[in-house]
Amino acid sequence: MILPTTYLSALLLIFFTMLCWGSWANTLKLAGKQWRFELYYFDYAFGVLLTAVVAAFTFGSLGDGINFLDNLMITGYRQIAYGFLAGVVFNLANLLLVAAIAVAGLAVAFPIGIGLALVVGVVWSYSLNPQGNPVLLFAGAALVLGAIVVDAVAYRSHAAAGRRAEQPAGKKAAAQRKSGAKGIILSLACGLLMGSFYPLVEMSKAGELGLGPYAVGFVFALGVFLSTFPFNLVFMNVPVEGPPLRFIEYFRGKIPAHLLGIAGGVIWCAGTLANFAAASAPQEVQVGPAISYAVGQGATMVSALWGVLLWKEFKGASGGVTALLLLMFVLFVAGLGLISVAPLYAGR
Repeated sequence: MILPTTYLSALLLIFFTMLCWGSWANTLKLAGKQWRFELYYFDYAFGVLLTAVVAAFTFGSLGDGINFLDNLMITGYRQIAYGFLAGVVFNLANLLLVAAIAVAGLAVAFPIGIGLALVVGVVWSYSLNPQGNPVLLFAGAALVLGAIVVDAVAYRSHAAAGRRAEQPAGKKAAAQRKSGAKGIILSLACGLLMGSFYPLVEMSKAGELGLGPYAVGFVFALGVFLSTFPFNLVFMNVPVEGPPLRFIEYFRGKIPAHLLGIAGGVIWCAGTLANFAAASAPQEVQVGPAISYAVGQGATMVSALWGVLLWKEFKGASGGVTALLLLMFVLFVAGLGLISVAPLYAGR
């Protein structure tokens, strides 16, 4: 299989992950103009599986070391189960994320949901495979947690200002307040689950018979694809907004809408496989799973920037809300910075 051979190449793969994880949701926003996220998600899951299969039979079957098929044949059932479970857990978290995006937008769902996932993931990953300076790691996680709180406050303040400006009455005002709270709750639920999938990936790779990055990517993608049907059918019948959907509506979608969903899955999975490969590099050039996951979660800022600058999700925000958004970015970047340099000060 093909893996990075230098620390720089491993780090570049992680930054590639950051761009992919932070940008795939733009396809969701584009598709949202044509149909709802529940229908988009079937194509997204197929795009994830397609990318994992292609990568397994190319990057996972070339170069030195054990190839993808041999890895699957000799690995333990427990490791396969962990990899599959990681895909299932991620998938439920990601469905909650796209639901939060539909309700509250990119600039809210990603900082709150993925920010909380970063904190959970860093703590759990470090407990499984301690690499890097713990003081810097956990100080960085604390700053990210602060960024989550600031972003939630900014969102609630902006939503409240919008309600006051429009002066809606009665049920409309209550519905808008409920929608704002729903977006934050969905994001928090997403974060708690999302932070759990990466440690499960590490558990699937553990031991002499553990899965390699492309094998775990394939098993993970199977978990995503197969769990999409039961999970998404629940979202369709008990929607977070709008009326219930029938599955037949999926077949009425136009080709561009289907292609956007597949593209979203391809982009996300390409970034994920890059992350898995970077975390599986030789020990002497490895950045470590906790740091790998954390830097990849810089995607939160990439996505938040898309939401603020491209999709204008905080258009017309007051000076106070703008200041809170700037503070959120500063806290998040500072937290990521501490987490990123933690391996340079290991043992100090």
